[in-house]
Amino acid sequence: MKRFDPARLHGMHAATIAPMTADFALDEAALARHIRDVAQTQGIAGLLVNGHAGENFVLSQAEKRRVVEIARAVAPRDCVICSGVNAESSLVAAEDARAAEAAGADILLLFPPNSFALSHDAQAAAIHQRHVLAATGLPLLLYGAPVGAGAMAYDAATLATLAAEPRVVGVKEGSWEVATYEANRRLLKSLRPDFVVLGSGDEHLLTSAIIGSEGSQVSLAAVAPRLCADFHVATAAGDWIAARDLHERIYPLAAAIYRAAPGGRATARLKACLTLLGKLDAPIVRPPQPPVTDAEWSSLRAALVAAGFAPVA
Repeated sequence: MKRFDPARLHGMHAATIAPMTADFALDEAALARHIRDVAQTQGIAGLLVNGHAGENFVLSQAEKRRVVEIARAVAPRDCVICSGVNAESSLVAAEDARAAEAAGADILLLFPPNSFALSHDAQAAAIHQRHVLAATGLPLLLYGAPVGAGAMAYDAATLATLAAEPRVVGVKEGSWEVATYEANRRLLKSLRPDFVVLGSGDEHLLTSAIIGSEGSQVSLAAVAPRLCADFHVATAAGDWIAARDLHERIYPLAAAIYRAAPGGRATARLKACLTLLGKLDAPIVRPPQPPVTDAEWSSLRAALVAAGFAPVA
């Protein structure tokens, strides 16, 4: 494994979006501006590129590699670049991992294949992980899927098996349910006290921090990096009064992006928020995602105001 200090994962990490042009091409110039703006915010320790917010489902391998290259070129040298690896085939996942390493990623976030949501053999997750490990010298983060994602969420035995690999240094704990977050954190810390557990549920970052967290890896930090970075500083210092005040600003925005029905709209809503903040020309998402609705524009504008921002007209 390439030398990597897991302590670099402590702190606030932003999961960035992938701007698109009107004809659905990757907008490299807008991507560079977005990543530079987020990564140069004081208190942002790293970035997750090619995650769910970055539309990794619909990017080609060449596009995902280009995203990493741009991130590495414009982010500060000490900014951790984590690239998501999300593929149904372990062979394709290995190719994506190899490409991300060559492009300059520091660490990989390995997603379980989407087909796992239906069912999968208990050995499948370990096989998938082994193929990616064999293809690269980078360390890995696990992805703990939401409890609502069916069988994609790892059970305790699978989680323990995957975390036993020394090159797996942490988890993006995205169970999106507080009791499961705590159970998984307790399990992983009992097996490996140095294991890094990053909060992923934007709506319950405060609860996760109170339970225990080395930091967070969240897409809300791509919209409000300063707000999220300040939140981490407060929780790391045990200043729960300040953390609660910041949470009161964070929660309405998180709820408008992630909780409001229908589900699966977070990426479009994140892009709409960035457009309302004057940081993106338009919230274009690749098909089959539909465009932002009038109702979403209205609720997101109100949430940004509640969070202390001044949306553009």
